[in-house]
Amino acid sequence: MRKTQASYTKLLAALLLSFSVLFTQSTAFAATAVTTAAVTATTSQEDGVPQYKQFLKEKFEVSLSGTVTKGDFIKAVADVLGYKASGKEVIFSDLKSGDELFASAAALYEKGILSGPAIQGEQVLTTSVAVAIAVRAADLKELAYTYPAAKVNKALAKLNVSSSVLGTKGAQEVAVAVDNGLLTSDLYASFKPKAAASDQLIHTLLGKVLITKGLYKQYLGYINDADIFAKLSTAYDTSDIINAPKLQELVNTALKQDLITGYNIKDSRFNANFIDELSLIYGHSNFKHAIQLIGLLRSEGINAKVQFEPKTSAFIFLAEWGTPGPNVVKIENGNYINYDKEYDLEFEFANAADKAAFNDIINKYAKKNEDGQTGLIASSWWQPLYYSQTKLADYEIITNNFITDPDSPYTVNPFSLNENSEKVVAGLKAIDPNAIVTPTQFWVDKPFFRYLHGESL
Repeated sequence: MRKTQASYTKLLAALLLSFSVLFTQSTAFAATAVTTAAVTATTSQEDGVPQYKQFLKEKFEVSLSGTVTKGDFIKAVADVLGYKASGKEVIFSDLKSGDELFASAAALYEKGILSGPAIQGEQVLTTSVAVAIAVRAADLKELAYTYPAAKVNKALAKLNVSSSVLGTKGAQEVAVAVDNGLLTSDLYASFKPKAAASDQLIHTLLGKVLITKGLYKQYLGYINDADIFAKLSTAYDTSDIINAPKLQELVNTALKQDLITGYNIKDSRFNANFIDELSLIYGHSNFKHAIQLIGLLRSEGINAKVQFEPKTSAFIFLAEWGTPGPNVVKIENGNYINYDKEYDLEFEFANAADKAAFNDIINKYAKKNEDGQTGLIASSWWQPLYYSQTKLADYEIITNNFITDPDSPYTVNPFSLNENSEKVVAGLKAIDPNAIVTPTQFWVDKPFFRYLHGESL
């Protein structure tokens, strides 16, 4: 991205239309880097029961309250982990195949989470049973059963519970839950193995299972973390141009036909998985800008979770513009398809007010209005791009003509004004009738929306 208004004209709509516009996260990181990038927040700021409840309800429509039975918990675990029965014969002594709980119980049985033959789904969920199911669902069962008595007793001492109350395997499962954070310290004093599982325990266990399985939120840390700049730098330095040949063949043809003017490639494995109503995505190409944006938000008293999402943008570079960059492919008419390494920063704010405040902060300190303008952070754009999946005041709606490939984690995001989406989708389908294109609307900042309408500011 260039710094001057003249450069914006030169690059036309192509470059900005290549920016990310929906809710999949991108990178060229190898699989091993995914683990590195998904660093959890510090203990003092980490999510708790209220956030787990919100996440479970939004992402899975799971809501547990009042008297929770063992069957309720079994169904919730199967739902949040996406486990389905394979159809192999499973026999329970107290469930038939037509019973409401059977499919969930069978799915967990096949995963080794339930042992049968009786499920006893109608019984009130007890603390020890909830922990046992959670430990197995979190793939910690084998680890638990390596625990010798001394190691078990050391962990159980924190709960003031004797292993004899739990049995050998039950005690091992509770011990591994203590050592690996499924049982958090605020649950120690109230731990009663045979008592009904508390609301706090149930939702903590479900949240921790999701975290252990990599199905909760992914983020580098918080804006206020002392090491957030180092984490951002590592994430940026280890990102690269993304290649998704199958999808690129489709959208590169669309570029050549002037059906679209740009697109970006993302990687769904880097989905931050934030709560929609609290999150925003901000796109840019200059890393110094990312560092200064974090500093700007700090200075304005805004703290939020931060996920760094590398992406690759593509647009037509005209031969008349001069020498293209290093990452180009020459096409038949003498022009080029240019690929740029870019990024998104996704933020999950503490509350809706902080999310709403982001717009004013950007307009004041990161929105360029004239050449040579001072008082802005580095490499500020004429038309900054940031967007939300949920409605916001002073934002406008546009469409991402979102393209997915069931055989890969990569996605392509060409976007358009709402009134042009039907034409874009039809054109993509004409190129490849089997293409999976899902038009999805979202809310974008007004300067970028005006730019799509041809306005310079």
